[in-house]
Amino acid sequence: MADGPVTVFGGSGFLGRRVVERLSAAGIPVRIATRRPQGTGGAEALQGARTGSVEWTRADVQDKASVAAAVAGSRGVVNAVSLYAESGGPTFRSVHVEGARSVALQSMEAGIPTLVHVSGLGADPRSPSLYIRCRAEGEAAVRASFDRPTILRPSAMFGADDAFLNGLVRAVSLFPVVPLFGLGATRLQPVWVGDVAAAAASLFDGGTERAEVYELGGPRVFLYRELVELIAARLGKRRLLPPMPFSAWTLAAAVGRYLPGFPVSGPQVELMRHDNIVGPGRPALSDLNIDPRPLEDVLDGIVRRRDASAKRQE
Repeated sequence: MADGPVTVFGGSGFLGRRVVERLSAAGIPVRIATRRPQGTGGAEALQGARTGSVEWTRADVQDKASVAAAVAGSRGVVNAVSLYAESGGPTFRSVHVEGARSVALQSMEAGIPTLVHVSGLGADPRSPSLYIRCRAEGEAAVRASFDRPTILRPSAMFGADDAFLNGLVRAVSLFPVVPLFGLGATRLQPVWVGDVAAAAASLFDGGTERAEVYELGGPRVFLYRELVELIAARLGKRRLLPPMPFSAWTLAAAVGRYLPGFPVSGPQVELMRHDNIVGPGRPALSDLNIDPRPLEDVLDGIVRRRDASAKRQE
């Protein structure tokens, strides 16, 4: 088992594939467990993975047998599976609670020494949002099913191909009026997806002493209004930023469920009601010797690519 792979559930996703690349670059073999091994992303997306260090297996966290087969012989497991919107298939509960429980139970039964479970800042069992409650209930299910798991709670993750930052850039670029969530005073601490991946991979370094929970945020705390203003400045745009009540956002998200590609979901609205920052004194990226990357670095790259694309279309 010490020479076996680390199994990464959701290893072809936004975060998961970065975890795979980090582990592979460190010389650790990886098994990617995903519902569609040849689906979107695929081996070509793993640009940082060493040749021959990655294997693929079909697994669904909702299917006990496939989970057991995926973890067999592993030296460790990362659960990076996530669901941000329900659309008639998997549900928040089936993925974030029952699926998380299944991965933890099967890992425990297989004698896996290290389990890293990716949750999120703001997970709260008392939240009115089902998504946020299920995140918290999933953490509890993992703790009850596995001896000493490590839980990562990242803030909103950004990256060159993300939905978060690219979505804001698109909105600010296209529309003269960009409504704020409430007064735009929610505090956010966005974190680079590469830093979250590095945190997960570092927990398989034998010299790393693991805490129970790490809260992962970037180097800067933004008010939501400040973040939108920063994006407008980088784009060279002047935009009206009127306050919009959360009740109006909730209604818009409810209607948007039935509109393909609608940019705002109910869980996003609920998350924006509360500050999303690392708690004081909580184990964080610095405890894993990771110097977080500034959002501005990635934002400038997104803006440059957008400008270049616009020029090609002229």
